[in-house]
Amino acid sequence: MKSTSIHSARPPMPEIREWRDIDAEWLTAALKSDGIDARVASFEAGRVGTGQIGDCVRFKLNYAEAAPNAPATIVGKFPSEGEESRATGRSLGNYHREVKFYQLLQPDARVSTPHCYFTDVNEETHDFVLMMGDMAPAEQGDQLEGVTLDEAKLVLEEAAKLHSAYWEDEKLDEYAWVMGTTHAPDVLDPDVVAGLWDGFKARYGDRVTPEATKVGDALSRNMDKYGDSREGQKCLIHSDFRPDNMLFDLSNTAKPVTVVDWQSFGYGPGGADVGYFIAGAIDPATRQANESALVDLYLEELDRLGVSNYDRNDFLRHYVAGAYQHFFTAYFAAMLVTQTERGDNMFFRMLNGAVDLISDHDALDWYG
Repeated sequence: MKSTSIHSARPPMPEIREWRDIDAEWLTAALKSDGIDARVASFEAGRVGTGQIGDCVRFKLNYAEAAPNAPATIVGKFPSEGEESRATGRSLGNYHREVKFYQLLQPDARVSTPHCYFTDVNEETHDFVLMMGDMAPAEQGDQLEGVTLDEAKLVLEEAAKLHSAYWEDEKLDEYAWVMGTTHAPDVLDPDVVAGLWDGFKARYGDRVTPEATKVGDALSRNMDKYGDSREGQKCLIHSDFRPDNMLFDLSNTAKPVTVVDWQSFGYGPGGADVGYFIAGAIDPATRQANESALVDLYLEELDRLGVSNYDRNDFLRHYVAGAYQHFFTAYFAAMLVTQTERGDNMFFRMLNGAVDLISDHDALDWYG
């Protein structure tokens, strides 16, 4: 009689499912698709993280049989259960884009990311699933709390790794699912951008400061000038480079920072990621005291990794443009995702941090 074992013929690739529909057989197939010999007997699942566009779920696995490399836990990412957030993820191509990152770009991206066990996307509906390595005990960063100076330095080292990996790599420009490329669809209708800003001001009233009003009024009606300020050398950028999209474990010297949430990456200026991060993750006083040293660290690390032609003046222009992008992301996302109290507080932390950086660089009138 022929025996059956975990070494039998490989099962078909698992289909795309909502996380509540996943069962032990599906998890077994997902692991086998990555070459992991295991049979899941049961599991526990629970939500983790604070994502606005996608929902993350940790699966604690119990095995009937398993090879030594079978993980005790894995983390899955799925479309948001909030209808507004899910609709935004689909319309902006966020879900499709993240799957493509893990399928095609992650292996050469240098930056620290979770291991991908299985991912797939429906090209028509943009339903997707992404099963990743669990980075615990690393903890998700918090946009509201920001980061320490030591954490900021580690993040900028990761930024340099990412940007150096695809520096001026024109192959990226061939992909329509990479934001900012020649073939990428233009998803930002100028009238919609201006309307969302007007709606933001109406919703939040006096919470929007006069300085923020000045920045938003000019930016939302001059997106062409915004694009001009980002011209120059390009590379693969994360585009939502902030603490909520990072996992920190400073005790792990090999991987103290892991960058997640690859839904918005693009082909653009590396300095924009740096300005975007610093504007919202570091309090103004700490930033003002350490900004020059942090910029030096990033540029020196970029040079060490083989990129020596990033002019500092171009970088600083991109850096301030990144703060403007941070401002734009805050109000744009606030009006398109399911509204929550934490989300509102986070978006204003982003908005006001961007205004502080823009003001300190005498750039309040850039787009006026």
